[in-house]
Amino acid sequence: MNRPRLLVISPRFLFPMDQGGKIRTANILKRMKDGAFEIVLASPAPPDADNFAADIGSVCNRFVGWPEPGRSQLRRIRTLFDPIPVAAATDRSAAGRRAIASLLAEKPDVALVDFPHAAVLLPERIGAASAIFTHNVEAEIFARHAEVARGPMRLVWRDQARKMRIFEGDTLRRFDSVIAVSARDAKALKALYGLGLVEVIDTGVDLEFYAFQPPEAAADPGPGGGRIVFTGAMDWRANIDGIEFLMDEVWPLVLRARPKAEAMIVGRNPPADLVARAGERGLAWCFTGFVDDIRPVVAESHVYAIPLRVGSGTRIKAFEAMAMGRAVVSTTVGVEGLDVGHETHFLAADSAPDFAAAILRLLGDPALRERLARAARARVEERFSWAHVARQFEAICQRALELHRT
Repeated sequence: MNRPRLLVISPRFLFPMDQGGKIRTANILKRMKDGAFEIVLASPAPPDADNFAADIGSVCNRFVGWPEPGRSQLRRIRTLFDPIPVAAATDRSAAGRRAIASLLAEKPDVALVDFPHAAVLLPERIGAASAIFTHNVEAEIFARHAEVARGPMRLVWRDQARKMRIFEGDTLRRFDSVIAVSARDAKALKALYGLGLVEVIDTGVDLEFYAFQPPEAAADPGPGGGRIVFTGAMDWRANIDGIEFLMDEVWPLVLRARPKAEAMIVGRNPPADLVARAGERGLAWCFTGFVDDIRPVVAESHVYAIPLRVGSGTRIKAFEAMAMGRAVVSTTVGVEGLDVGHETHFLAADSAPDFAAAILRLLGDPALRERLARAARARVEERFSWAHVARQFEAICQRALELHRT
């Protein structure tokens, strides 16, 4: 029996899964494969794409790629003067547009666009049931960057936020179905862009891969020590801002009470100036760069920190840390849209003094670390598996198909 065909158009090659959006999309597709839809995945492909053949085969029945567009600093500067935001303009690709036009000519039953940015690859008319997967409220990210930026960069971020509001609104209104990653994001998208129905999925976590490691598995921090860990791509501006906040404003307060405290910053491409700054200050900070597996580093740490001030959507890293049994300290932005509670599943802190106090409280109270860790693991087990999220997603795609047929 022929299954309806789902064409998934992504602006990023999904592997390695080293960013939240890649992790989310790949895990959903992996658990949808061999389900209700035959899945065709289309995205840019790097020169070493063949090295990921097994990964690609795990998420789709067919893959179509084209050369990745250049995203040099010079190109990004040039696109500052484009009428659409830099984040979308740099995804333009003549080869990508030709590939998508050809795939749409094959008349897929549903065309799913992953991130609004990918809309630059679409023709004027889609010609199929259509859905768009919004991992974030994109304009909100730019507006938050503008709030924390200083000097001329504040004006740049404001201009990009203005362009993104126009682009994001125009793009989302083209689709039969809009999919958000939290009820909070759905509400924001409706209010910003006058959308009707916005479907919502939960955020997931791979419960088997991120197995629970009892908090006591980490060595006793001792009276003056303790290890903090953060994971995330360190070439992502929001993560850089969060780590600068942790280093410049939070860490001096931590060191007053625990002078031997350490921090592990796990993620690809940490900025050289940030690494140098930690060294010049004599901080016991380690920037690992890309690692194949974050689990051993997290297991050896006492507190998982999410010091983000900029972002939108939901942070998968929060659920990964909770699944692994690490007590979490997070800003409001860091757990935004996630159904978890302060003092029940994590500690919330937004100001530097509060964030430092929460870290110190956890380092000094192993019973609290244990209580939060076990409650958080139970919470993610309850309803946040990727299998559960994939079922939600598949049902939304089926409803989009039915809506288009009526």
